[in-house]
Amino acid sequence: MAVFTEVSEEEARALMRLLNLGELKELRGIQGGIENTNYFATTEAGEYVLTLFERLSSEQLPFYLHLMHHLAARGIPVPDPQVDKAGDNLHMLCGKPAAVVNRLRGASELAPNTEHCALVGETLARMHLAGRDYNRHQPNLRGLPWWNETVPVVLPYLTEAQAALISSELAYQNHVAASSAYAALPKGPIHADLFRDNVMFEDHKLTGFFDFYFAGVDTWLFDVAVCLNDWAIDLPTGVHDEERAQAFLHAYTAVRPFSSAERQLLPAMLRAGALRFWISRLWDFHLPREASLLKPHDPAHFERVLRERIAHPAMLR
Repeated sequence: MAVFTEVSEEEARALMRLLNLGELKELRGIQGGIENTNYFATTEAGEYVLTLFERLSSEQLPFYLHLMHHLAARGIPVPDPQVDKAGDNLHMLCGKPAAVVNRLRGASELAPNTEHCALVGETLARMHLAGRDYNRHQPNLRGLPWWNETVPVVLPYLTEAQAALISSELAYQNHVAASSAYAALPKGPIHADLFRDNVMFEDHKLTGFFDFYFAGVDTWLFDVAVCLNDWAIDLPTGVHDEERAQAFLHAYTAVRPFSSAERQLLPAMLRAGALRFWISRLWDFHLPREASLLKPHDPAHFERVLRERIAHPAMLR
């Protein structure tokens, strides 16, 4: 994604040798995103993605890396972290924790139709079920406690109307989180950032979910909401696309049916998903870090999505 840390070919070559991936043939920085340094690395053994973690610590990272391996071992199409002779999948490079995963086939579909949405819904449900026996725990680090901490930081950058909206929505989400219905929501490891550019397709097949570095244990319904707020909206306006949403939801619930609490709280979680990304984009936009390939996302997009979710609640039909 954005290149915050420059990696030389010699440094990358040494890591590829350590992982027994053959000689490095090409190293190319990946543009886009805002969290980690990412490179495509081509070796004699194949295509890989090298990631240097800019915010996550070495103590936090085993949750993500072992989760990916856990899911891959259960047939979920996700990148599998590469290990050295000692079986370690977390390494140090340029003074930063780093990992190498296999590169998925295919390409992202940035203009999805109902077929794409159904494939994502079905695979997400299988992923949630596959993660039920994952034995590591880490909360969603961009969940409600982070929203409560971060909203006061971004408030000075907002108009009066924006400040009123974000404050009232945060209060509403705190109220929802304290409810008995919310306590009844099933939980487990979630991706938490499964946007269109984090899924690969090839020949009408879904070939993988990737970029698990926002994952954490949270409600499965929140993961569904994050997906619907990207896969099933009109990007220019933030307006809900009913046909794509129902394709996603019907495919998901065919694998894992919703509980009554999930059906009840779907509109609230759609609002929660929009709020989460509005807050994080405000933070990244107004308090940016330096990077050689950094393009912060427009915060106004998820403000529009949130307003639409409040004005027009969506349900599973």
